[in-house]
Amino acid sequence: MLPKQLGWCASYDEVDNVNRVVRASAVFIVSLSLALGAFGDTAPHPVADWIRSAVVYELNTRAFSESGNFRGIEDRLDNLKDLGVTIVWLMPISPVGQVKKKGTLGSPYAVRDYYAIDPAYGTKDDLKRLVAAAHTRGLKVIVDVVINHTAWDNVLIKQHPEFYKKDAQGNIIPPDPAWTDVAGLDYRNPQLRTYMIEMLKYWLKEFDLDGFRCDVAWGVPVDFWDTARAELEKVKPQIVMIAEANQPDLLTKAFDLDYAWPFMHTIDDVMENGLTAQGIMFNWQKEHEKFGKAIEMRMLDDHDERRVIGRLGERGMLAASALIFTSDGVPLLYNGMEAGDTTESRDPALFENLKVFWDIVKVRTQFLPFYKQMIALRKAHPALQQGETEWLRNGAQDRVLTYIRRGAGEEFFVAINCSNQPFAGVAEIPDGEYEDVTPKHGDEAANKVSPPAVVLGAWEFRIYRKAK
Repeated sequence: MLPKQLGWCASYDEVDNVNRVVRASAVFIVSLSLALGAFGDTAPHPVADWIRSAVVYELNTRAFSESGNFRGIEDRLDNLKDLGVTIVWLMPISPVGQVKKKGTLGSPYAVRDYYAIDPAYGTKDDLKRLVAAAHTRGLKVIVDVVINHTAWDNVLIKQHPEFYKKDAQGNIIPPDPAWTDVAGLDYRNPQLRTYMIEMLKYWLKEFDLDGFRCDVAWGVPVDFWDTARAELEKVKPQIVMIAEANQPDLLTKAFDLDYAWPFMHTIDDVMENGLTAQGIMFNWQKEHEKFGKAIEMRMLDDHDERRVIGRLGERGMLAASALIFTSDGVPLLYNGMEAGDTTESRDPALFENLKVFWDIVKVRTQFLPFYKQMIALRKAHPALQQGETEWLRNGAQDRVLTYIRRGAGEEFFVAINCSNQPFAGVAEIPDGEYEDVTPKHGDEAANKVSPPAVVLGAWEFRIYRKAK
């Protein structure tokens, strides 16, 4: 058995500068504060167990399949079920505005008619069939709703110009000067609020949807969302609401999940830009102090970001995925991510028809098995879902993360190398025997050691389950 003191590390130089000493001391302070429960305490909206244990999958209907429609999604539902996701999120499915549009097709987030479906995607019956097919497989379906703004040719512009934000001269304006393809809505108008709530109820009633992802939720008043949630629950009590925001008050009544943007950006700062790995731990603590017991959606990729595989590379992406799937919160997968797809979708690609290149899985053979096993491991063990987190010291705090996930009588130890430098050392973990349960990712045959010893290649990770 190797010694458990912090200093042993076969590939780690002695601490030789003040900054490194300060960082190591800070880790101990944070660990102590976590052990003492030094988090803020909010009263978030009660979240159903099926949401707490969920894995969300965002897809772009036009890009997800060769046909680019609802039938193309339906044809891949078995793949999604086999992958292990539980909530399928469809990006906006309404007709796209053509006035002032960006790119060839325009943005799905410039909605022309809130009560219509883009004919390119199919009919209302096609959507009903897709939702029913998903439900038979145990999958929930939510759609993206965009009610902060509309397309410039939305039917409301002529019917209800009083619904829109205006400048001093009375001209309708975008919600943000850079968002030139959309017009901002003014929620000081009570009739607009009534219109939007009735519209949301229509989609639940007509298509048996399971909830909504709400675009730019931070741009719409909190009290509107609180009222909307109460009204929507009268139609379907068990819904899920996801806010595109990082705002605790939205989780008090209206929303179940919001975006853990700071966590994602900190991962990028560490793995892409070389900042100390402890930044991830510090951000985690800061967000918990801010949000208390509320739940956030943890992601690496979505339609607004440059693809994570482009930011972090193949191995960095898998290491970062191991982090979000062993963290608290609800993880998100995006549109071909499980295959290692590199096809961009953010601005300006968001306005074009760029298909997921599914055949790349033949080259990135480790991706699909990793995500299937990682999701299955998480779903089988509540400790990896919403269990407690305890950060641990190790011999390379600036580039290696080590932590415990604990709950429901189980304990997991996770070690993640956030750098391209190998590591061999120890982590200060509780006594006990640990079984390696790391999903396959190309390195599973190497570095067979037992905690507290930790041996990691570049961007490598290990997940251990403590024997009972």
